[in-house]
Amino acid sequence: MVKAKTELTGKQKAAILLISLGPDVSAEVYKHLSEEEIEQLTLEISSVRKVDSNQKEQVIDQFHQIALAQDYITQGGIGYAKTILEKALGDGEASQIINRLTSSLQVRPFDFARKADPTQILNFIQNEHPQTIALILSYLDSEQSAQILSELPEDIQADIARRIAVMDSTSPDVINEVEEILEKKLSATVTQDYTQTGGVQAVVEVLNGVDRSTERTILDELETQDPELAEEIKKRMFVFEDIVTLDNRAIQKVIREVDNEDLILSLKVASEEVQQVLFSNMSNRMAENFKEEMEFMGPVRLRNVEEAQTRIVSTVRHLEEIGEIVIARGGGDDIIV
Repeated sequence: MVKAKTELTGKQKAAILLISLGPDVSAEVYKHLSEEEIEQLTLEISSVRKVDSNQKEQVIDQFHQIALAQDYITQGGIGYAKTILEKALGDGEASQIINRLTSSLQVRPFDFARKADPTQILNFIQNEHPQTIALILSYLDSEQSAQILSELPEDIQADIARRIAVMDSTSPDVINEVEEILEKKLSATVTQDYTQTGGVQAVVEVLNGVDRSTERTILDELETQDPELAEEIKKRMFVFEDIVTLDNRAIQKVIREVDNEDLILSLKVASEEVQQVLFSNMSNRMAENFKEEMEFMGPVRLRNVEEAQTRIVSTVRHLEEIGEIVIARGGGDDIIV
């Protein structure tokens, strides 16, 4: 028989929980475990002879409380979770649950800000030092950072992008200080180590989300300030004109996925090389229809063309993310087999 609750190990609790949940649920849990974890847990389950009702209820109740705490942390951070749990369970039990979670949980800095509206963040940080803005943007979701960077004054956009790209590790004291300034209502907890953030890939992800005009402004300025950095960033980015670097199968996939109106708008001002590559991957009938529509379309706004190209590029990047196509990056490091 398993030991009393006060003496149960974590593995024993996990074994009792899976036994209580049944084989179907346990099988789903196993899919998320490593081979070593599966072996240890299976061994623990096999050693359990009997689980009395009190132990079962206690373990399930504890798991339920931890799951709720995890959900509260996701909603509003550890401070929010602790406040809710204290109201429901009292200070002592709430602290125990939070401590269990935080002993193995790493909460990313600025977690609360990733749930905030980008406009609100912009209003608060736009007058801060560029290094402070770069630090905050490097921790936000790339879509949030892209929107904020697009709305900042053009004369500091490239400087902030450069600072994100060259950022390496940041002291937890600095992160804490900036968090305390930015966060008004929610308390934040960060892991007490030097947290890696920023870098070239971080700024690439941000620039991938901004509009083409902002992208060009930033890259043009970076080419003046730091040509090597600008070149490295461009190597990792994919812009509409890079569609010519895709293989025929990938181009045909993109053509099927994007909106025809976006494609016609983009082709209206595209280079002859881009037009030739795209037309050669369409049926003759489709290519002729496109050419006719482009001929009778008349003048188009550059902004509308750039928005159409941005949507196509977003589709290309999405197809790469889900493994439907492969984008060859600069530098000759990509080997496709």
